[in-house]
Amino acid sequence: MSTQPIAPAQFITFTLGAETFAVNVSQVREVLELSLITRVPGAPDCMRGVVNVRGKAVPVADLRAKFGLAHAADTINSRILVMELEIDGDTVVVGGIADSVQEVVELDAAQVSPPPRIGLRWRSEVIEGMARRGEDFVIILDLGAVFSLDDLRLPASEAA
Repeated sequence: MSTQPIAPAQFITFTLGAETFAVNVSQVREVLELSLITRVPGAPDCMRGVVNVRGKAVPVADLRAKFGLAHAADTINSRILVMELEIDGDTVVVGGIADSVQEVVELDAAQVSPPPRIGLRWRSEVIEGMARRGEDFVIILDLGAVFSLDDLRLPASEAA
């Protein structure tokens, strides 16, 4: 878990099931409609495959699977967040499938509280904080801590 207070910043909010998450807008390169994803045999379970983003193969993770949430069919609102993340000391580009992308919000340290130490479904090191939004909370994620390079490694890259 991050011990630094969150400075005022913009975050993109997205949903997975009934829960709302946020990532710093500086990590998101673009948001794509769910396009043709090419499956890669032997890829890790959380990987749906790769998409072509400006001529490059970008691995796409199913964020529901990564967080242990029940599978749900993709909808017209499903989106791919193409993100540039620092993972295990390397900068990588990865896509993450969200049920929907909602909006960009600005949050500052006064709006964000640390996550509770118990009762969370996920490891606390992936949660930077929680921001109150009406009656609900937005869970602010450090997606670089969610993934490992092993999650993103595709069989073809191991053979190279």
